[in-house]
Amino acid sequence: MPRSSKAGELKHRSTREVVEDLRRGQRLIEVTDEVDPHLEIAEIQRRVYANGGPGLLFSNVRGCRFPMASNLFASLEQARYLFRDTLDAVRRLIEIKIDPSALPKRPMRYAGVPLTAMKMLPRHVRRGAVKANQCGLAELPQLKCWPDDGGAFVTLPQVLSADPLAPTNLMRVNLGMYRVQLSGNEYDPDSQVGLHYQIHRGIGVHHRAAMDRGEKLNVSITVGGSPAMSLAAVMPLPEGLTELTFAGALAGRRTRMIRGNHAPVYADADFAIVGTIDPTATMPEGPFGDHLGYYSLKHPFPFMQVEKVWHRDDAIWPFTVVGRPPQEDTTFGQLIHELTDPIIPSVIPGVKAVHAVDASGVHPLLLAIGSERYMPYLNAAEPQELLTQANAILGNGQLSLAKYLWITDDPNDDLTIHDVAGFLRHMLERVDWRRDLHFHTRTTIDTLDYSGTGLNQGSKVVIAARGPARRELPSEVPPELQLPDGYGDARVVMPGVLAISASKHETDTGRGQIEKLAETLSHQETAKTFPLITICDDAEFASASRNNWLWLTFTRSNPAIDIAGVDEFVADKHWGCRGPLLIDARVKSHHAPPLIEDRETTAKVDARAARGGALAAYL
Repeated sequence: MPRSSKAGELKHRSTREVVEDLRRGQRLIEVTDEVDPHLEIAEIQRRVYANGGPGLLFSNVRGCRFPMASNLFASLEQARYLFRDTLDAVRRLIEIKIDPSALPKRPMRYAGVPLTAMKMLPRHVRRGAVKANQCGLAELPQLKCWPDDGGAFVTLPQVLSADPLAPTNLMRVNLGMYRVQLSGNEYDPDSQVGLHYQIHRGIGVHHRAAMDRGEKLNVSITVGGSPAMSLAAVMPLPEGLTELTFAGALAGRRTRMIRGNHAPVYADADFAIVGTIDPTATMPEGPFGDHLGYYSLKHPFPFMQVEKVWHRDDAIWPFTVVGRPPQEDTTFGQLIHELTDPIIPSVIPGVKAVHAVDASGVHPLLLAIGSERYMPYLNAAEPQELLTQANAILGNGQLSLAKYLWITDDPNDDLTIHDVAGFLRHMLERVDWRRDLHFHTRTTIDTLDYSGTGLNQGSKVVIAARGPARRELPSEVPPELQLPDGYGDARVVMPGVLAISASKHETDTGRGQIEKLAETLSHQETAKTFPLITICDDAEFASASRNNWLWLTFTRSNPAIDIAGVDEFVADKHWGCRGPLLIDARVKSHHAPPLIEDRETTAKVDARAARGGALAAYL
């Protein structure tokens, strides 16, 4: 069972201890009959998560001697359960970081903070459980989640890189969750794995330093151990708090790292892949089903030359499945928001809250609540400081990946940042498209987003609105609505938002068709009461759920190209429109294909469900 520093305190060192903890809490189903790591196991995981199921242990994986576990973060409540002995301590630590003066004011509340701080610092060790055994790279679980994936991938990797300028300094080790391809493409299955670095990630700094020095970059990829390491790998942390120190606080013990002539290796991991990266060399990586709900296509990326593969005794391979939200990484996002929301005002002055909308694929849509603190009596309804805060947000870590940023103030504290429908309703009641759109053209966007003009290339838009409501939002399609040729079904998504079906565009931008629609609508006053119109391939699908609309609108559009408007104009290089804003969210020829399940695998899992048993209830 998990080792304890005191009675009743659980601190997991391994995936085995996590699994047994969930089992004791009746939060686990063990699947003992054979499952296939090629598509089937991922299909099971997707269904179980979608249906609110518990953690899963697959003890009989075809062609693999290692058990596999998934859905460990099955829900926010289960994630809190896993960290039940440390979450409060981490929250208090964050509170003190935000306001150090709180410590002497409430000494009893913060009495344990010094001990938590001591547990944060990582430390070197000479040996660890992960080095108990060696195996070949091809012996690791070969998980393939989607039919057109380029091979097997590690979906919960902890990628650790040493700073070439200070290779033994643990406070300068970067921990990130970067995509790792185990097989396929041109990789040698016994000695090479691919790594996909997204932009704005810490490993890129180490990669550049190694390139400048003309040397290889030492990297280790660990899997398993404390679940705190997985969360730390994706955690957006404030200045001065590294991933390893945060992992130590959340795990309740100092993170132990094995030193050697390699990158530091997490000593308590279940598995470790150790090697080097030549910073000047690349190989094709991908495709891979990603969290935007599409395939991330094949591109050249760095690869690791593998030197050693280690695993601990009784090792279990934890995994997840990435795809259109919600998936298990949705729970990661919920817990991250819960822990980091209080930090935001101290990181970006004037900003009260931010929310990356999971249903939109996370990065495409960011909501923010700022404040207008300066000269409030001047132009009280016009955004001023909000624009400064928007630029600060787009220059901050992972927030910089946002493609659409909607920001408003909230002087009466009426808004809840995680109430997406309420926030958008507030914005649409107030937005003035003549002044409130601010574009960033020809800039970088998320590597995984194919709506732009090339890899990492696209545009962004800030929508900043404030002041009293300007309009009432309509909730019904005007019966007299007239549409031009090429347009069909029109449906209300939510108050103020209309989705209109359109035929496939004649060009990649379809600009001529959009202009025809804008001209037609400009003569219809009832149609112009809708502030926002999405042009899509299927209005019925877009209006079936708000999540459908969020997903297709913000993943399938490039703001500078795909936004148009009724009665649009340019004044002093500022673009705006006097009527509704139009977003062309149709599928375009350069977009990546969406993720679709394999029919044979779907039928296989359907048959498994028909056989009954504990798992069947969630299939």
